Amino acid sequence: MTETPDRPCYTHPLEILWQDEDMVVVYKPAGWLVHRTAIARHETRFVLQTLRDQIGQHVWPVHRLDQGTCGVLVFALSKEACQKLAACFADHSAHKHYLALARGWLPDTVEVDYALQPDDAPEDAPAQPAQTLLRCLAHLEWPEAYDPRHASTRVSLVEAFPKTGRRHQIRRHLKHESHPIIGDATHGKGPLNRWWAERIGLHRMWLHAHALEIPHPRTGQVLRFCADWRQLAHVPEVQQWQQLLAVPGWKATERGLPESCGTLLPTPASTEKESCQRTKKKDFR
Repeated sequence: MTETPDRPCYTHPLEILWQDEDMVVVYKPAGWLVHRTAIARHETRFVLQTLRDQIGQHVWPVHRLDQGTCGVLVFALSKEACQKLAACFADHSAHKHYLALARGWLPDTVEVDYALQPDDAPEDAPAQPAQTLLRCLAHLEWPEAYDPRHASTRVSLVEAFPKTGRRHQIRRHLKHESHPIIGDATHGKGPLNRWWAERIGLHRMWLHAHALEIPHPRTGQVLRFCADWRQLAHVPEVQQWQQLLAVPGWKATERGLPESCGTLLPTPASTEKESCQRTKKKDFR
């Protein structure tokens, strides 16, 4: 069975988070490709072409986000700026911050150091070093059981900080930890994805590029771009995340949500014995 994520209807231009003479930063909608590709000839929505037409000038893609991922995306406004910005991703001076919904209760902090072979590489190609820091922000216990071995179904709200930039790194690292992203048709669990989508009325990959820090290509000043949910409350994907976190039963860890996500969760559950923060064993239910 083919999974088709919900695709919000956009009737407004792309949200521009920053623009100057060297670069432009936008909020990428879920379901959009960054640019045209022969692999997806049937697609009609591309950020690059839409942004080019919207601002009336050529733009250069600096990095990529998966089609199902929403959030902060950077473009350069010149070849020179593109080279400098792309170099920041190559030398790891660009720092990315993601949010994800994962199966089970993730421990408070997990440092994943697990090499990844490129997806399109030959079977004998060497794996490349890959590291991701994962932190649990909140957890939810759904009263129905997806897995008959358990009495309920558990999910975690996770923040991820990839230290390297391998393709599908966060998705593959969470799968490696047995906490795949909900809605991930490639690296997740299809039946669970559909089961969860039926419960909350939304079918999508729950991965969000929330913030990015990167040196400016001209001045070198480190800038932080954030998809602040308080300022983007009218954006369909932000509304979906807010709808998700409005589901009764969420319990935040002491870390809680970033301020830029607003006040969406109850008081941190720091005193609960079974809080996500205190989980010692992995819980995959």
